[in-house]
Amino acid sequence: MRHWTLPRHLAILLVAAAVMLGVTAGLDPFRDYQLATAAAYLCAAAGLTMLAGQNGQLSLGHGALMAIGGYTVAMVQNKFGAHNVLTQWALLASLAAGVCVAAVAGAVIGVAAARLRGPYLAGLTLVVAVAVPSIGSLWNGLFHGDQGLSVYLVPAPAALGESFPLERWQAWLALIAALVTMLVLGNLTSGQFGRTLRAVRDDEIAARLGGINVAKVQVIAFVVSAACAGLGGGMLAVLAQSVSPGAFAFTLSLNLLLAVVVGGLGSLTGAVWGSILLVLLPWLADTATSSLIHSPAAQQRLAGNLPLAVFGLLLVVVMIAAPGGIQGLLNRAARWVRGRRDGRGAHRAEPSAPDAEPHAPVASRT
Repeated sequence: MRHWTLPRHLAILLVAAAVMLGVTAGLDPFRDYQLATAAAYLCAAAGLTMLAGQNGQLSLGHGALMAIGGYTVAMVQNKFGAHNVLTQWALLASLAAGVCVAAVAGAVIGVAAARLRGPYLAGLTLVVAVAVPSIGSLWNGLFHGDQGLSVYLVPAPAALGESFPLERWQAWLALIAALVTMLVLGNLTSGQFGRTLRAVRDDEIAARLGGINVAKVQVIAFVVSAACAGLGGGMLAVLAQSVSPGAFAFTLSLNLLLAVVVGGLGSLTGAVWGSILLVLLPWLADTATSSLIHSPAAQQRLAGNLPLAVFGLLLVVVMIAAPGGIQGLLNRAARWVRGRRDGRGAHRAEPSAPDAEPHAPVASRT
């Protein structure tokens, strides 16, 4: 059964790609952009799910790793633009560079994180989340300070037509990145590596006694998770066609962690729900604010705080009502439905009660 994991995941990927292709064709440009943003968040959220949910390492710095990937993609893309490189393969090279640089940063953080536990690990990643975006503000010559960098992006292929919407092309790129990320992580966590991750998470001492190099596993998990965050940050840079320190503030790291927990900690499918919420909740909060509050000053004060407050309230509700997150709630509902169906099937299969034995004939009177 283990040998069928990759073909099964590939089949799911192809079906999902076909569905998303049809969905993007029916959406307007703004919805395509929202879908693309959710796909970019999914790259980072899926990596954080593997790290925190399946390996037990809490990270508050994934927004900084996304910033590293985003700035790397912006700088490499601008180099391509300066040399008039107009091929679509240039973007693939830029994204690969962003993934590699973020993975290297993840290796450095992971080596230190392998020696820390609990609040000390959270404190280390918190420092990274605060320090990395501030570097972009300080080095004006290289990163253009708070203004950030623009990102050179080659238009959609001419074969798609001159009127092909840019937002739909961006959605395709982001969805491809998200599907590849889910495919890679799905195969990693379904095999021996996934069992090793969970063994280290559940009991490090027992894992060491079983011959597992705990520190090595934790560093590898951090590297893979950082690479996913770098890809997500690179895709955000492509979508916005710019990067700046404000786009990767500490609230992004916090939102990613909240999305992973609300979606379902340890579940890659839960990361999908969390990424969708990361896009929908701010939009719903802004819509509600603009319709209920008419003061521009009050709207500006609530713009950044209300989505985070709603997300925190949702986290509290989910943790009380469904500790396994949205995906855990869906799994429980599916088990309940299967139990009801199996119960009805068993009831129908029960043999009917046998008829009563016929009475013995009454003896005739003599």
